[in-house]
Amino acid sequence: MQHFISVIRYLTIAYLFFSILSCGRSSQKNQDHEVFRYNHFENVSSLDPAFARDVPNIWSTNQLFNGLVQLDDSLHIIPDIAKRWEISEDGLQYTFFLRNDVKFHKHSKFDTKDSTRLVVAQDFVYSFDRLVDPNVASPGNWVLKNVKGYKAIHDTIFKINLKKPFPAFLGLMSMRYCSVVPKEVVDFYGNQFRSNPVGTGPFKFKLWEENIKLVFRKNELYFEKDSKGNPLPYLEAVAVTFLPDKQSEFLQFAQGKLDLLNSLDASYKDELLTPTGKLRKKYQDKIHISKGPYLNSEYLGFYLDTEKDEIKSELLRKAINHGFDREKMITYLKNGIGTPAVHGFIPKGIPGFANIQGYEYSPEKARMYIKKYIKQTGNKNPTIRIATDSNYQSICEFIQRELEKVGLTIIVDVMPPSTIRKKKWSGELEAFRASWIADYPDAENFLSPYYSKNHTPNGPNYTHFKNETFDRLYEESFLITNAGTRERHYAKMDSIIMANAPIVPLYYDEVVRFTQKNVKGLTNNPQNFLILKRVWKEKTAK
Repeated sequence: MQHFISVIRYLTIAYLFFSILSCGRSSQKNQDHEVFRYNHFENVSSLDPAFARDVPNIWSTNQLFNGLVQLDDSLHIIPDIAKRWEISEDGLQYTFFLRNDVKFHKHSKFDTKDSTRLVVAQDFVYSFDRLVDPNVASPGNWVLKNVKGYKAIHDTIFKINLKKPFPAFLGLMSMRYCSVVPKEVVDFYGNQFRSNPVGTGPFKFKLWEENIKLVFRKNELYFEKDSKGNPLPYLEAVAVTFLPDKQSEFLQFAQGKLDLLNSLDASYKDELLTPTGKLRKKYQDKIHISKGPYLNSEYLGFYLDTEKDEIKSELLRKAINHGFDREKMITYLKNGIGTPAVHGFIPKGIPGFANIQGYEYSPEKARMYIKKYIKQTGNKNPTIRIATDSNYQSICEFIQRELEKVGLTIIVDVMPPSTIRKKKWSGELEAFRASWIADYPDAENFLSPYYSKNHTPNGPNYTHFKNETFDRLYEESFLITNAGTRERHYAKMDSIIMANAPIVPLYYDEVVRFTQKNVKGLTNNPQNFLILKRVWKEKTAK
């Protein structure tokens, strides 16, 4: 096995070397500080933004494409290709005024002398048409479900009309699904646009050997500049590898062959970090660690449309919420990474998080609820099965041990992630470990999984929670234009979820990134997107 890993490592380094040479550099002398290297242990499935559904695809397409708007590191919506916009008083019409200096990456299918052309409003009409085209079958078509229509008024004016007000709409437009793509290039490649992407982003496509290597080069036509007027990006290239083994990824990073380590796997977390989440002394001079809020709530969910008494019982669901120490769980199983979820489902880092009262650790209350359940039902051995994948097995087994102490039997079923996803949608799991990661920067995104009209398989309400007051507040929130008032509505809804306990919030996740000391300008953001256009690397002594 060790020999196999060594061979993989050797091939990866070889590919890295030859890929950089293939980028047309005549000398390797000063290349290291011009190339940013990272690894994805999951493979990229498409470089087409219409399929930017998961992290590897989103990270890659972030470098290649732009949309109407973008988010800064604090999740404020700022201009991108649209330099400004206007929203009608009724919240139904959005008018975007586009820049007139954004060019597509060069390609022979542009019938111009310099093999490129300017982006115009009609390109967004085409890109949105393609997003909702059933023949394309984009998983992002839901982004436009509330859109009544859109049109190009002028080369630099693009107008969108909504069916009903939706205050989070601008945030949706920042998603990579809504990137602009050129019709002539997409028509030429058809389905193979996935591996021949042409966009407007800070980097342009160079090479993709699937599951092995991905290389981007600097886009010399990129329109954005830094605060001093210097053109972006600073880097000459981005090189991505796809080592599937996290231990091998860590070894590559520890040897300085990767610039970024974006995961904290159980196989090496204790090697890197102390139990309190600090870098161990041996790495402090070599590695930089940065942390920040991540819009991800980790939780246990209960499928409420069940005949199983234990799941239908609010008493037992509350007992589980009170029955384990989240602080202890984070300290010993997560090396201090994450915030114990003792409030609601809405995580820290997003407007709408309101420090509402959740469930504190109280074995006494847990025992009381369990005894009350046994007295009411006569069931002296209540049992609940929780489905999880292997990455979260230790957390579920910790909860299992803690709840056994207060009289509740927990069975932990370990399954592949794909099996859990399928069974969640079909209602085949009585309880399950899950994550909810924000698609867009509005707390409404964390409340939609509890709206009754979103019951699976028609939406993301995996628990089949239903509450009339919650539904009324949720529908009212779309008509509220004042952000503060809307956030108070969100807090009320979050409190209703906690009071009824269809879930057990575990922790609010954190973005944790490890970089080499010479990496500069890489910032965290609560959606854990990789933004490389302002990153540079200091030269290091050889």
